[in-house]
Amino acid sequence: MLRALSIRDFVIVPALDLEFDHGFTVLTGETGAGKSILIEALSLALGARSDAGVVRAGCERAEISAEFDIAVDSPAYAWLDENQLQADGACVLRRVVDRAGKSRAFINGSSVPVQQLKTLSEWLIDIHGQHAHQSLQKTSNQRDLLDAYAGVTPDVQSVRQGWNAWQQAEKLLATWSTRAQSLNEERAHLQDEVRELKALDVSPDGWAVLQVQHARLAHANALLEGGAFALDSLADGEGSGLARLEAASQKLQELVAFDPALKDSLDLITSAHIQVDEAVHALRRYALGVESDDAGLKQLEARLAAIMAAARRYRVAPEALGQRLHDSVTRLEALSALGSGEELEANARTAEKAYRVMAEALSARRVKAAVQLGKAITETLAGLAMGNGEFVVQLTRVEAGSASGLDEVEFLVSTHAAQVPASLARVASGGELSRISLAIQAALSAVAAVPTLIFDEVDSGIGGRVAEIVGRLLEELGQRHQVMCVTHLPQVASRGQHHFTVTKSETASGVTSAIARLDGAQRIEEVARMLGGLSITATTRRHAAEMLKSA
Repeated sequence: MLRALSIRDFVIVPALDLEFDHGFTVLTGETGAGKSILIEALSLALGARSDAGVVRAGCERAEISAEFDIAVDSPAYAWLDENQLQADGACVLRRVVDRAGKSRAFINGSSVPVQQLKTLSEWLIDIHGQHAHQSLQKTSNQRDLLDAYAGVTPDVQSVRQGWNAWQQAEKLLATWSTRAQSLNEERAHLQDEVRELKALDVSPDGWAVLQVQHARLAHANALLEGGAFALDSLADGEGSGLARLEAASQKLQELVAFDPALKDSLDLITSAHIQVDEAVHALRRYALGVESDDAGLKQLEARLAAIMAAARRYRVAPEALGQRLHDSVTRLEALSALGSGEELEANARTAEKAYRVMAEALSARRVKAAVQLGKAITETLAGLAMGNGEFVVQLTRVEAGSASGLDEVEFLVSTHAAQVPASLARVASGGELSRISLAIQAALSAVAAVPTLIFDEVDSGIGGRVAEIVGRLLEELGQRHQVMCVTHLPQVASRGQHHFTVTKSETASGVTSAIARLDGAQRIEEVARMLGGLSITATTRRHAAEMLKSA
């Protein structure tokens, strides 16, 4: 619950320190006194948007601190512990806004992003603004109210995630369907290309080998003739090189005995004889391996022609066809990784089934809660001068589904027994909308997990006996929660267990607003003011005292 609120230099409040108790607290004051300043300051501490306008004129900064008691078994306690912001069951939210509009946020003394204030505040306080009934006519808000009452907010989030997954699967399937023909054509083209290039089997080294093979076959006769000529010159012919080297070697061997200087020449001739002899043997072996092969030459020329044609078609050099094959295989694998249309269709159906299972479970809980909420609000409206009216939470099935599930939610109401329930916008007047809004908030508050509920003039537009019933309703809520209400109705104010009043005054430094706790005679005087306006008589005071005593 909210334990204390400290305000410094906020709008027209120079300094204010308030302490709060359990139960039902009312906040009153004359019109224009600034009753809603407390709510605005608290909202700022809870993470509301800020600007330089909240800083009191002439001051450097505005500062608001709100202290809460946190139960150890509460979601707020768990959240603080998870974020390492725990402080022995207490929680202090602090917000500082400077004159330039820059703000800083703190939780238990630790600097935090403003978003963390907003997250934590959802476990601490519900604030119902005085214009809440205006948003009540939007069907999206009506669905959110039903879901809050049913306690299915986590289920709604799961359904939303399921919907997104389903839609993403459908999008992939639609993309596939749109591109299927072109992708299939590309796949078929690549498959043909890969088959052709694999058959050609061309690598950079392989292309060089083929060229050598072609040159040898194309010039086989010349190679044979040249080899025969070389053999004849070196060994087989008359006056061959080997015979001459042999003769020269023998002559020098005879002479080297007379002059050793011939030994070097003899050695060189002997080495030359050996090398020429080896060359002769190599040429004989070569001649055995070379033959004219017109059929082989034609086959090789056909393969070379096919390689050249493929190189021209793919606009690459013949030796680059191997890289072209690699690239085509890689692209074909990538297309295969996209999956087939059947696989994508199966994925979409699986995602749809998962979504519908969750959405059906959500619908079942909504149907049950709709009956309970309609009954609870109808009973509450009976005490708010709408005794013959009926409140209905209507669910309309939407087979196509949406991110919010399979239901459209609409609040219907009838203001008398003979009237068929119809939409709020067509049936309820402004005053009736205000009462319906309060009844809904009362029903939601009965199941609310947050310990503190604040109502900012939600009782506007009503009076008399209905105002007394509203006061009793808020008092009953105060038995389950800490309830605070900014009100202009004496019937509501008299029901408060704790009473604060707002006053505004003008000083030399400007307009200031102050809030004070009232007790005893002070409460009688304030309720009398609310009853009698400017003219407060003894009768008015007596009436005020009776209202407080009765409450």
